[in-house]
Amino acid sequence: MAEQTAPPDIRDETAPPKSDAAVVRDALGVGIAVGLSGFAFGVTSAGSGLSLLQTCALSLLVFTGASQFALVGALAAGGNPFTAAAGAFFLGTRNAFYGLRLSRLLALRRAARPFAAQWVIDETTAVALAQPDRRAARIGFTVTGLTLYVLWNLTTLLGALGAEAIGDTGAWGLDAAGPAVFLALLAPMLKSATERATAALAVLLGLGLLPVLPAGVPVLAAALAAPAVLWFQGRRAGGKETR
Repeated sequence: MAEQTAPPDIRDETAPPKSDAAVVRDALGVGIAVGLSGFAFGVTSAGSGLSLLQTCALSLLVFTGASQFALVGALAAGGNPFTAAAGAFFLGTRNAFYGLRLSRLLALRRAARPFAAQWVIDETTAVALAQPDRRAARIGFTVTGLTLYVLWNLTTLLGALGAEAIGDTGAWGLDAAGPAVFLALLAPMLKSATERATAALAVLLGLGLLPVLPAGVPVLAAALAAPAVLWFQGRRAGGKETR
């Protein structure tokens, strides 16, 4: 059987060339900055009642910070474990869409894809997509993923071990570190009016329903923002065509 050839390289002809050292520097910056917030997750997870083993297993196996924080946050608020898990699951489904985009951009060998899939998260996707060509994207993805995975799991362990010494995580503001990092990475990616409208409606739904729904359910409700905005835009476009 003939070996399958990789799709042609994807380049941004308008972007200036970027050295490998510059890509590594940027990837390390993202990996280290976000990886340190694993400490906040370890503290928050331990404070929500999860054991050290359960906390570390979440970071090792799940490895998607927003979903991890959503799960332990819902549990800490007294939410049903199944509802908390469902919210975390639906929040993590975005990684599947990232994978569809990255599979063509990175064009990795079939044997490497299962290992790379573990690192398909917000940060690695953002770094890879910001590169001008496939080589830079592969370097950025790999360095960001490796740095973040090692540091996130190490700081998760340290955070869980030090939870009892720190006490109330809310008093230190560590419970907000993960969501703050996620929002900082997300904000620059909201370029179109549709993306900004979807994000704004998701925030309104999540915060508005927080006082009236059980913990974890507002996250699920916020997912309705995307189809609602798309439906409104489709209806608006249809109305213009009939005029």
